Amino acid sequence: MPANSPVEVDQLFESAMATADLEAVVALYEENAVVPGQPGQPTAVGLDQVREAMRGFTELKPTNIKTAPRVIAQLGDVAVLYNDWSATGNPPGGDAFPLSGKAIEVVRRQADGTWKFIFDDPNARG
Repeated sequence: MPANSPVEVDQLFESAMATADLEAVVALYEENAVVPGQPGQPTAVGLDQVREAMRGFTELKPTNIKTAPRVIAQLGDVAVLYNDWSATGNPPGGDAFPLSGKAIEVVRRQADGTWKFIFDDPNARG
């Protein structure tokens, strides 16, 4: 299901994460999207690397996912969003633990009118 607005990209991301659907998550990113890595991890560039970066999140089978995306600026076909998010990670064979972040995201309107991430840093604002 494609996003029809900048905020809907995050709403679809939340839904895909809730079902741990890695391919639905990856479908929300442009071909050359960038996802900065966690400390000590490389930056993911392109769908193959984004898939691998997101695999770790989907494998946590997140629950209690909450997102609060808001458009900070939009210029034509590009929008910048802040997204304060939280979830509970549920690693296989381990104890549940809290996850949260303050993201900066950049999304772009595609030729068909839908929106996708071109930059997604889940912890950019602390």
